Amino acid sequence: MTPDWSDKALQDRVLYRDRLIMVINKPAGLPVHPGPGGGPTVEDWFPRLCFEHPRPPALAHRLDRDTAGCLALGRSQKGLSRLGKLFEQRKIQKVYWAVVQGVPAEDSGLVDLPLAKVNGQRGWKMKADRQTGQPAVTEWRLLGHNEQRTLSWLECRPQTGRTHQIRVHCQIMGLPLVGDPVYGPASGDEAPPMMHLLARSLTIPLYSDKPPVMAEAPVPSHMQQALAACGWKK
Repeated sequence: MTPDWSDKALQDRVLYRDRLIMVINKPAGLPVHPGPGGGPTVEDWFPRLCFEHPRPPALAHRLDRDTAGCLALGRSQKGLSRLGKLFEQRKIQKVYWAVVQGVPAEDSGLVDLPLAKVNGQRGWKMKADRQTGQPAVTEWRLLGHNEQRTLSWLECRPQTGRTHQIRVHCQIMGLPLVGDPVYGPASGDEAPPMMHLLARSLTIPLYSDKPPVMAEAPVPSHMQQALAACGWKK
């Protein structure tokens, strides 16, 4: 169910806004747009995010249902078109924070593995495929880990925008995301944790005569305990 926020609570989720674009803080657990099964979506809020514009904003890109954080919207056709070109040209810098199971052997690295869509009994997902997959590159570095060395805090900078890219690349590294319902290990818990992936920031070179637009999302409550164990401080 879409959270029944007041107008103020919803507007507090606006991380950046100007006449062309908006960046909002998407909650985990809610799809950005309607799927085959229907149900509430982030788009349901858009009529309440018009502000001075006559029309609602529109999605400029996507985040997975279970990913929280920065989601860019176009407030006009001009803004949407400009964002679309910047994403296509890979000029928008995206930073994600992930809490993964295990600790990498190195402090930083680059995963360069093409990804392809596969169909399974429980629906489609992505897999590494050097023959038919599309290019997928993720730069990562270790920001911290817990004392038991069972959890790590990674900063991931995807250079491409493939579906589930960070989730699959982390799994391939042997470091599945905490709470990942598709690529994580099977859990016997009755209520497994929500996925620990945050679209932490977007840096958007929107205007040629101004500094890049920068938006940063706060850490959601379901990730705070694990991140704190790995060295994050509020």
